[in-house]
Amino acid sequence: MTELFQLVAPEQKKSPRVRRGGWSWGPVENAQLRVLSLGAGIQSTTLALMALEGVVGPRPDVVIFADTGDEPLTTMAHLDWLEGEITRRTNGQMAVVRVTAGRLSDRIRARANGGGSKLQDRFVTIPAFTANGGMGKRQCTRDFKLDPMAREKRRLLGYAKGQRVPTGVVVETWIGISTDEVVRAGAAFDRWEVTRYPLLELRMSRRDCVAWLIQHGYPVPPKSACVYCPYRTDAEWNWLKINDPEAFAVACEIDVLIRDTPGMKHQEYLHRSLMPLADIDFSGAKDTGQGMLDLCEGACGV
Repeated sequence: MTELFQLVAPEQKKSPRVRRGGWSWGPVENAQLRVLSLGAGIQSTTLALMALEGVVGPRPDVVIFADTGDEPLTTMAHLDWLEGEITRRTNGQMAVVRVTAGRLSDRIRARANGGGSKLQDRFVTIPAFTANGGMGKRQCTRDFKLDPMAREKRRLLGYAKGQRVPTGVVVETWIGISTDEVVRAGAAFDRWEVTRYPLLELRMSRRDCVAWLIQHGYPVPPKSACVYCPYRTDAEWNWLKINDPEAFAVACEIDVLIRDTPGMKHQEYLHRSLMPLADIDFSGAKDTGQGMLDLCEGACGV
């Protein structure tokens, strides 16, 4: 047991992120780079297409999608379509870039098996529900979404890892948070970055985004999230089980693997009922559309 607690200690001491950047209502003057953070869900898809239609601007220079390797196939198929639409209509001037820190589920498997080949494999955590009534630490968004996107923004600016970005260099980052998720909006983490929320500027809700997509003849994508994300509602679990049984099977596998993860004091579950995912009857669940509101950062689910 002593060895396990020694392994866990570095994760517990990891410094929390501090929001050092800004938050803008409207375009950021003199931005050197404009980026759309794409989750390939309803809100960020609406933002991307609105940029193409000229509804909101100035148009982003680049669209960045952080791939965890565990999105549903329906999300990845939609991403392929959207990337093609953006490339075709902008002649490649609005680039679409996919970044990754590897497959998150492989790290979870390595951790469940007692470690892995790298020290970092031992500290991957998702916000699973714990048997004592709490939730695990959510490190997945930072490691697999925010950090890979931040590295790509630095690369596009021309600054290597650890190299100081000079004062006056600013990146404007669009995030697709709508009015029904306004609690997730906040300033950027890096001092050289300013977040912008165009859907809030337009007073648009998730339902408004769906209506806009339908009105303009665009497909309405499924909500974007890893197939085993604990923030799914029962209706979303039910949809996944019926429409993508292979993805649901992966979620059930992860649910079993995290039950007795080495180094954890309590058993973990993907569902708040603390029941095995495979044993839960999700039929009759209603979609409230609020499954991601517990997240404090706009990098997942949009």
